[in-house]
Amino acid sequence: MTETATLDAYGVVTEPATLKIERLLPGPVERVWDYLTKSDLRRQWLASGDMDLKVDAPFELTWRNDELTDPPGTRPEGFSEQHSMQSRITELEPLRKLTFTWGDCGSVTMTLEPRGTNVLLTLVHQRISDRKNMLMVGAGWHMHLDILAARINGTKAQPFWDGWLRLREEYDQRIPA
Repeated sequence: MTETATLDAYGVVTEPATLKIERLLPGPVERVWDYLTKSDLRRQWLASGDMDLKVDAPFELTWRNDELTDPPGTRPEGFSEQHSMQSRITELEPLRKLTFTWGDCGSVTMTLEPRGTNVLLTLVHQRISDRKNMLMVGAGWHMHLDILAARINGTKAQPFWDGWLRLREEYDQRIPA
């Protein structure tokens, strides 16, 4: 069995307010790092926003999820075309680890580990406020990482909003009440 086959695309709750998701992506690590840190590449799968790659550097992430896939799918009621959030880099090891604040209440750590010609991306989102947000965050990261994998692989991702809605229901079944 290959490592790709053994990785579960779904996030898992590792502590009461922490979600961990892993993805095996085609390398090299420099390319994956660029997709995490360069605004023009990151906006293709997550959110735009220039980063000064220094600890304590503030930055703003701006999501435009309707622009991630063509077609985007049907945006749920209550979600806007654009959303922005202030963040700050708290840990940085170039080509290996990026940790930043998630607004005022959480943090996200992304680590990269070379695995032959591939790269294992491990994302840990900590201090998620409650189960409702855990479902939204789990589905969100899952769908965004699906799009990242599609971009790096040169394939087409499914419509963002349709995938996010489906995944939110699946995470509702997977994450304990």
